[in-house]
Amino acid sequence: MRIEQLTFTRFLAAISIVFFHFGRGVFPFQSEFSLFLLLQTNIGVSYFYVLSGFVLVIAYGNKPKINAPEFYKNRFARTYPAHFLALVLLLIFILTASAPFDRTGLALNLILIQSWIPAKALSFNTPAWSLSVEFFFYLLFPYLFNKLYNRIHLKATTVLVLSLFIITQLLFNIGNFSSFNAGYGTTSYNFLYYFPVMHLSSFMMGNLAALYFLKFWKNKQINADIIIILLIIISISALYLKDYVCFHNGLMAVLFVPIILLFAINNGFISRICQWKPLVFLGEISYGIYILQIPVFEISKYVLNNSGITNSLAVFYISLVTLLIVSGISYTFFENPLRNIIKYKHLRLN
Repeated sequence: MRIEQLTFTRFLAAISIVFFHFGRGVFPFQSEFSLFLLLQTNIGVSYFYVLSGFVLVIAYGNKPKINAPEFYKNRFARTYPAHFLALVLLLIFILTASAPFDRTGLALNLILIQSWIPAKALSFNTPAWSLSVEFFFYLLFPYLFNKLYNRIHLKATTVLVLSLFIITQLLFNIGNFSSFNAGYGTTSYNFLYYFPVMHLSSFMMGNLAALYFLKFWKNKQINADIIIILLIIISISALYLKDYVCFHNGLMAVLFVPIILLFAINNGFISRICQWKPLVFLGEISYGIYILQIPVFEISKYVLNNSGITNSLAVFYISLVTLLIVSGISYTFFENPLRNIIKYKHLRLN
């Protein structure tokens, strides 16, 4: 089961993180309000986790059991090619620019365990820390689905997931606002922000939302445009509480879950727009946009600067367009073909 209108929301989350990394001081992020929003857009990673949890249960919800090896192969085929391409492009740039690099970080990125080592969480291709976390979710998902979601009553699952969510949010926020957090870049900070277990509840909240969707709302359709807009406004307003609570590790799931559910059952104007094929395609290439952003921006900036183009506005938007083009090419001619080869390789062996 595929819910097209949700696909485009992945692009919005991915592009917001690109702006977070590279858009500071660039139009239109110069006013106090727009800059404030820009500095909060890293919550897009949490949205990815919630949506990923939701989509996986939707995809496998009609199956009595998940075959773990097959699931792992499919997830590897979907995510690793673009990740590997990003590492290769970044390595080429580093060698071309004669820049030093962290060989250990590269090795950890290759096997996607960097987020388990706080000091190396952001090593080499920085955004890949979240993929390292996502692979932890993938490792657990067949067992969560087979042993928990398909065997335990939904009410008991709800209590379990919500308890985990509340406990991890309390631990994260207490740690974040206490002396334990020694600040950005330190081991304690990296543990709080990037350690996989700290994000598991976001993924499981998405799982839980999908279980409810499949049981109660699978065939329901309503015009939820106004409610979705109100929830988005509430989400933006909630960000002003950042001095009291931190939203990075999934606290916004309490708002992301109803937004995702309402998008899934919405037949209003917003969903019809999001189902427009060019926007769906942007959603499909969103993973490439996210994982390729560092190498593409670094290479673009290097080429542009050496060509005499140093204006920050021009460099940013040329790099952004280049990222969209590269991600589209990668998805069409590299990721999809390679994914099909990996997924169906056993058919050729028979």
